[in-house]
Amino acid sequence: MRKAAVIVAIMGLALLTAACNDARTQIRIVGSSTVFPFTTAVAENFSRTYRRYSAPIVESTGTGGGIKLLCAGVGARHPDIANASRRMKVSELEACAANGVTEVVEIRVGIDGVVLAQGKDAVPLDLSLRDVYSALAARPFGQEQTARTWKDVNPELPDLRIEVIGQPSTSGTRDAFNELYMEAGCASDPAMKALKESDEEKYALTCMRIREDGAFVEAGENDNLIVQKLASNPRAVGVLGFSFLEANLDKLRDVSINGVPANYETISAGEYPASRLLYLYVKKQHVPVIRGMEEFIAEYVNERAFGPDGYLRRRGLIPLPDAERELERQRALNLIPVTAEELGG
Repeated sequence: MRKAAVIVAIMGLALLTAACNDARTQIRIVGSSTVFPFTTAVAENFSRTYRRYSAPIVESTGTGGGIKLLCAGVGARHPDIANASRRMKVSELEACAANGVTEVVEIRVGIDGVVLAQGKDAVPLDLSLRDVYSALAARPFGQEQTARTWKDVNPELPDLRIEVIGQPSTSGTRDAFNELYMEAGCASDPAMKALKESDEEKYALTCMRIREDGAFVEAGENDNLIVQKLASNPRAVGVLGFSFLEANLDKLRDVSINGVPANYETISAGEYPASRLLYLYVKKQHVPVIRGMEEFIAEYVNERAFGPDGYLRRRGLIPLPDAERELERQRALNLIPVTAEELGG
């Protein structure tokens, strides 16, 4: 029986190899628009170093969409890696398994801030998490939403119309914004903490449901589009990954949150209130059969890429602490699959 099982496994790998190699010779990567420029930089360096392999294809589909594509199955029709600006959910890992994607490797590649930004010509704002929540919640603290200007939210703020440009619900940045701004601002009221314990569904609607009357505008998955809109509209505030702010300081300024500016130092030190981890999710079953995957993964977790002096830092990625980088390098190089328990299941 053991011999038969080994034969079946070998046959399965052979069929997968044939299916992948016959239809595709390039690594295919989908997912987060925030992680997209970092993975693109790795793909460019990989191509220069390993000229015998085809250049990877990197697509910006949004975190949720990318993970869904990754988990849809194995074989050439399905991508090999997903970029993610939030952690995979247990339900997504279960969907992977249901579709035959039985081993997924999670790699934390660095830190990013979810920042608020304005155009250079805008009236400067200095907001608290409570201000942001009060301005954008459909029912702030369970009450009717009546704020039309920032001054309505906080008398110390300018009399400017609330206009925030952000990402759709499929975006990992939107998920992070809901958690780091909306839920955190809501939690400034002790009654909301009590509500979470007594009625979790009502708590979610109260704390994370964003108003739909035009104060919050969804601009798609591409943060570069938000940059363009902010540069041309001095009234607007935009939700961005820190790397997009840092790359466009000639056009944009950050909005301080709780009195803390958004910059490399405050985010890396953990002082900025809204920072998050960035991830890669690798389909382990594709590693033996898609040419170059091992080398691509090794390139991503090399110090010259995601280290403190690496080229990803120059693109705006904030490196993990030394010990954590080494942990992720070992997880990546040894292709250790993530478990539901690790994801919180």
